[in-house]
Amino acid sequence: MRYAQFVVGPAGSGKSTYCSTMVKHATDTKRIIEVVNLDPAAEHFDYEPLVDIRELIHLDDAMEDEELQFGPNGGLVFCLETLLENCDWLEEQLGDVDDDYILFDCPGQIELYTHLPVIRKLVDTLQKWNFRICVVFMIDSQFMVDGAKFLSGTMAALSVMVNLELPHVNILTKMDLLSKSARKQLDNYLDPDPHILLADMRNAKSKWHEKYARLTEAIGEVIENFSLVRFYPLNIKDEESIDNILLTIDNIIQYGEDADVKIRDFDEPEPDETDENDLN
Repeated sequence: MRYAQFVVGPAGSGKSTYCSTMVKHATDTKRIIEVVNLDPAAEHFDYEPLVDIRELIHLDDAMEDEELQFGPNGGLVFCLETLLENCDWLEEQLGDVDDDYILFDCPGQIELYTHLPVIRKLVDTLQKWNFRICVVFMIDSQFMVDGAKFLSGTMAALSVMVNLELPHVNILTKMDLLSKSARKQLDNYLDPDPHILLADMRNAKSKWHEKYARLTEAIGEVIENFSLVRFYPLNIKDEESIDNILLTIDNIIQYGEDADVKIRDFDEPEPDETDENDLN
């Protein structure tokens, strides 16, 4: 069995920083975690990728081609579709090592995960290669400190869950950058209570909420009734916070459970001993 985290989320949410943080944490704890870069437009990251999509195709290749003439968004989708068409290349680059633990650092184009099929097809391919996958959806905590934005982020997370249909962890990043007051306010949202969200929106005297109050309440009821979305805070400067996130994901994908299985708990009696007991 092989293990993977699919690290997704909007641009600037901290996906590459998360990957480099996990690699460093793994090194400090005597583990091996590799990273695959799936962003054809990436310019810099602090890890050495096991596989880099830019070796196959770069976003500039799609945008500068005279026949294709893609913009940034269309070019990015084209690059990932090209990767799917060259699955043999990806499989060869990944190798075939049992107990691999790989983070797939994905692009920041949110529609790739909410409704386009390309990431879903890639996930299906990896599962055929014996990968057990958890989606890690990241969103910047600095944009989630009021009810309306938090509700929007929750719905985005839910869209990704519905589209990819995989075990899923939602992470609020950049917690170390929040002020104490913002962090205290965010604590009320980590396990979303729609009543708190709606109260905040009423107090903000939003014109949108005044006009579409029933719609907002209906969305809140969906979140409450099905309990599908909750968020885990991540502070990359806190080793305990990093370890808690990794342990949560490890449990979801059952990483390391095989090592705890005891094949034999006791010594079987020798044949001669059994015969003597029978004679007595």
